[in-house]
Amino acid sequence: MPDQAYHFIDESIEVFFDESPVLEKSPPCPQGFRWQGNIFRVEKLLEEWRDYQRRGKMARNMRPKHSQRASLKGSWGVGRFYFRVQDNGGRIFELYYDRSPNSVDDRKGGWYLLAELYSD
Repeated sequence: MPDQAYHFIDESIEVFFDESPVLEKSPPCPQGFRWQGNIFRVEKLLEEWRDYQRRGKMARNMRPKHSQRASLKGSWGVGRFYFRVQDNGGRIFELYYDRSPNSVDDRKGGWYLLAELYSD
């Protein structure tokens, strides 16, 4: 991929799926998302990756043996699923699903638009 300029956004978004994911906490790439009142349709998945790194207090609350396994497979409420996508207008975005609960009443986690990328 050519050099990319990175416009950091990190805002909450609403995502759309043609079919609901089988596992809510391990979702595939969405088919679209709503950001700042605009709807963006995902035309192409360019790249995806997962990060199961434990952050903050969560990094200190597990035995090293269990922490190693969790860093490969994840554990409850820990992990992010990243997607680099191109929309139907040719714009490239990075979005992610954060598995950490938003509150006691909302334990599903949330979707975020991390950045927009521009070709140099």
